[in-house]
Amino acid sequence: MDKKCPALSVRAQASRHGSEFLVVGGIGLIIIMLVNLLRPGEISLVEIFLATSCIAAIFIGFLKTQEPYFSLTFTQNLLIYHHKVGNWQLNRANFHHSGIPKVEQGLEYLELNAVGIKLNNIDEFLTQIHPRIAGRLLIEQRHLFMQVIQKHCKNGDCPSEWLIEETDYTAPSGQLYKGLIAMFANRTQHLRQLTGYDLLLPANVLDVDIWQFSADLNRWKLNPNEFIETRLQKM
Repeated sequence: MDKKCPALSVRAQASRHGSEFLVVGGIGLIIIMLVNLLRPGEISLVEIFLATSCIAAIFIGFLKTQEPYFSLTFTQNLLIYHHKVGNWQLNRANFHHSGIPKVEQGLEYLELNAVGIKLNNIDEFLTQIHPRIAGRLLIEQRHLFMQVIQKHCKNGDCPSEWLIEETDYTAPSGQLYKGLIAMFANRTQHLRQLTGYDLLLPANVLDVDIWQFSADLNRWKLNPNEFIETRLQKM
């Protein structure tokens, strides 16, 4: 990371309040169990409902605690996306612009609940992403991509390559990719074809709404030092 400018770490909404869910759910479940043990008679439907809610809270809290504490880190020259299975890095020089992906059809349009990133050079990005995180993002972001293609395929006639990513990909530079990286590259190619963006940052990995974060990314592109210092002062 660059030493001339401090780093800015962003904590996602998805990872917040995990401990609180665990504590509240655990205490609630213990109280319900104690009340049921000390009180004669069968457990009531209300107690069953409350116990189920507490178990659900514990499960949600556990899932939240498994997420990285910070989802994104900005430095002077890098945007780093943190995932529980790894991370990817994007050089500022390879960042073209960001926006909200939308699909238009006639007078209708659909905005995805995500921020889109357009790259200058897909090759540069593919050489540093690990197959493990590429495969996980293919699965986790498929619902967003399906929203896009469903808008284009209302009659059910979709190109097969939109539905199942091929395991071979030849980059503009001539570099051949195979396996998960190739599948991820084909997804980015189709995404750009349909929305104009290569990468997606879902709303649940952001600390502000998608419109604000998209504007923040473009501000970082233009003046990273000023953007990072301004955000740090507000924290």
